[in-house]
Amino acid sequence: MANPTNLTVALLDPILASDPAGPRVTWYDDASGARIELSALTLANWAAKTANLIRDEFGLMPGSRVCVLLPAHWQTAAVLLGCWWAGTEVVLEPDPDADLALVTADRLDEAADAAEVAVLSLDAFGRPAENLPVGVTDYATSVRVHGDQFRPDSAPADSPALDGRTVTEVLAAAAESASAQEFSPDDRVLSSTDWSTADQLVDGLLAVLAVGASLVQVTNPDADRTARRVESEKVTARRD
Repeated sequence: MANPTNLTVALLDPILASDPAGPRVTWYDDASGARIELSALTLANWAAKTANLIRDEFGLMPGSRVCVLLPAHWQTAAVLLGCWWAGTEVVLEPDPDADLALVTADRLDEAADAAEVAVLSLDAFGRPAENLPVGVTDYATSVRVHGDQFRPDSAPADSPALDGRTVTEVLAAAAESASAQEFSPDDRVLSSTDWSTADQLVDGLLAVLAVGASLVQVTNPDADRTARRVESEKVTARRD
């Protein structure tokens, strides 16, 4: 894709064309025993719902700023891709100028200055967040009603995508990171690293997607389960 202006299109279109049904993001929480696996197609559907939510419910346009204060999680991957599909810039720290903040309930105070706020429960079964303040949107409830197809609006070339980095710069950083980590399209990458900074996000998620590999992301990792998981998930590369 020459001179890409949409980060999600650039990342997902090649994967959807080559392997839409294979596992793309598999998420574990070793504290609860939860396991969720998404194909590229399912991940794209969630991202599309999020993009529709951002554009149609919150009224955001390309170039708007979205503060994302979420842990490394399969829903976070969908949220990030949805933000970029809608043409918005993701910022990973509290931002008083944010048009929208997407947060967990325990970080609501950090999003107090955002124009709009939505809370993710990150529940494995999609249950809503409870006891939210008036005016705060529950992501799980709202996103369900939105369509799972999305047609992005046009955006200026080299519009910002991640903490001031343009789409072109993020894609270049992801490709460079994938090369440095020696990822290939056939890799199944096991990781328990966080995505709280732009560099962590590039190295831990975007580098995997950029090369067409798949990710096994583990929350609250239990070392005793790692050897079995490497075998059961056919892991070929690790980020610990």
